[in-house]
Amino acid sequence: MVVKVAINGYGTIGKRVADAVDAQDDMTIIGVTKTRPSFGCDLAVRKGYPLYCTYDEPDKIAAFAAAGYTCHGGLSDLLAIADIVIDCSPGKVGQDNKELYQAAGVKWIFQGGEKHAMTELSYTSSANHQENMNAEGTRVVSCNTTGLSRTLVPLYNHCGSLKVECTMIRRAADPGDSKKGPINAITPVLKVPSHHGPDVMTVRPEIEINSMAVAVPTTIMHCHSIVATLPDGHGLTTETVLELWSSQPRIIIMSGAETGITSTAEVMEFARDIGRKWGDLHEIFVWKDGVKLTGNTLYYFQAIHQESDVIPENIDAIRALMGIESDWKKSVEKTDSAISKYNGI
Repeated sequence: MVVKVAINGYGTIGKRVADAVDAQDDMTIIGVTKTRPSFGCDLAVRKGYPLYCTYDEPDKIAAFAAAGYTCHGGLSDLLAIADIVIDCSPGKVGQDNKELYQAAGVKWIFQGGEKHAMTELSYTSSANHQENMNAEGTRVVSCNTTGLSRTLVPLYNHCGSLKVECTMIRRAADPGDSKKGPINAITPVLKVPSHHGPDVMTVRPEIEINSMAVAVPTTIMHCHSIVATLPDGHGLTTETVLELWSSQPRIIIMSGAETGITSTAEVMEFARDIGRKWGDLHEIFVWKDGVKLTGNTLYYFQAIHQESDVIPENIDAIRALMGIESDWKKSVEKTDSAISKYNGI
């Protein structure tokens, strides 16, 4: 079975998801949408992805031809030939789009910018792949929630219970999002708790977690400062926690002292040095020398590349919704192996 995948919204996340889909042998891109002619259209054309308009109005579709692009139709035309649509639209348009997808009879995946209440199901590969099998649709949780799940779910699975307090040190904007910056400020998120911790509970409700967040003047990564309380009798040490994480996919553990990678800037330089497409880091990065277990209290830092850690999760979510692979680790292995070999244009 080769799944026919549509991408609604070919921007920061959409273009990356499209390339990740294109790298797989059990799915194919049948089209991507743009709201209007823009530089993103050039990239889609060079990749060979059929271009569609986000809207169905004839004048908006015609604008693409006037700008020199071949537009294959509107969103309804794309949905008519799709098995599943990955919604990477900006803003809070999810509910309206969901109704379109349901009317078209296609499965759907939203991103973490939408609310769990709207999709009624959320997803991360390590937390609840099985619960998403053959579902109508889901929401791949945000980059921060995905990152938290990668380290917290293995701990919960080992310990049987977990209490977490974390602070999200957030980038102020994506690198290409010039309208949001630059800023010369540290901005606390004055909603307490922030949505990040409770969002983990949409994929693993057994984890007791609260979070606070602060935006800082950087664009390249988020950083998490995490304090986790383990139950009595957990049987772990700092070293065995690191071993536990090392056995999990999509976690990179390095010593800052040994490698010289002591900041998010150096983490992203590392991603470029190893030849990652887009300079991305799909894994979360944990500093080995920033991990310390004292009694029942575990302290650690991790870094999240907000543009890319959710990309492979979207691929695994496709396999879950389409009923292709029930074993999350097998899906992860297949996804990551294909992405690592993909060179694009």
